[in-house]
Amino acid sequence: FILGISGGVVGMSMSSLIRFELMGVGDVMGNPLMFNSMTTFHAFIMIFFFIMPVMVGGFGNWLMPMMVNSVDMIFPRLNNMSFWLLPFSFFLMISSGFLGEGLGVGWTLYPPLTNYMFSTSQSVDLCIFSLHMAGVSSILGAINFICSFLQLNFLGPSFDLIPLFSWSVFLTTILLLLALPVLAGGITML
Repeated sequence: FILGISGGVVGMSMSSLIRFELMGVGDVMGNPLMFNSMTTFHAFIMIFFFIMPVMVGGFGNWLMPMMVNSVDMIFPRLNNMSFWLLPFSFFLMISSGFLGEGLGVGWTLYPPLTNYMFSTSQSVDLCIFSLHMAGVSSILGAINFICSFLQLNFLGPSFDLIPLFSWSVFLTTILLLLALPVLAGGITML
C-alpha cells in the first residue's frame, strides 16, 4: 500500500501539472520536452505503480485468500519477488527523466518512431528497462493469483461458491496477461 500510495501521489501531482500546462496560454513549464516526459511518466506510473500494487497487490494479497478460506497465496516468495521489482522500476523511471533531455517524446518511447534529437539513448533505455521490470512484476503477480485461485478452489469451495471479489481478481489477472502485449504494442505504435 505504501508504494501504491506514493505512486498515486506522484501520479496525481503530475496530472495536476499536466492540467495546468494544458489550461494555460503558452508554455507554463517553459519546456515542451519536460511536458512530454511528464505525460509519458504519468501514464506508466498510474498503471504500474498505483493501480497494480493497490488494487491487485494490496487488496488481493490478503483479501482473496481470506475469502476462499486459505492461509496465504500459493507462492508467497513469488509475491515478494513481484513486489520488490516495483521500487527499483519506479526509481529507474523517475531517474530516466533527469538524464540528458529526458524522454521528451510524448507517448512514444521507442527511438525508431521518435526524432533522434529528442530522445537521448540513456533516458529511453532506462525507461524501457523500467517498463520491462514493471511488466515482469505484473506477470509474476498475475501468475500467482491465477494459480492461487485455481489451487485454492480445488481445496476449498466449488466455483459457484467462490465470492465475487475473488472471481473479479481472477478475471482481472487473466485480462492483464492478455493486455500486456497489447500495451507494449500500443506504446510502440503511438
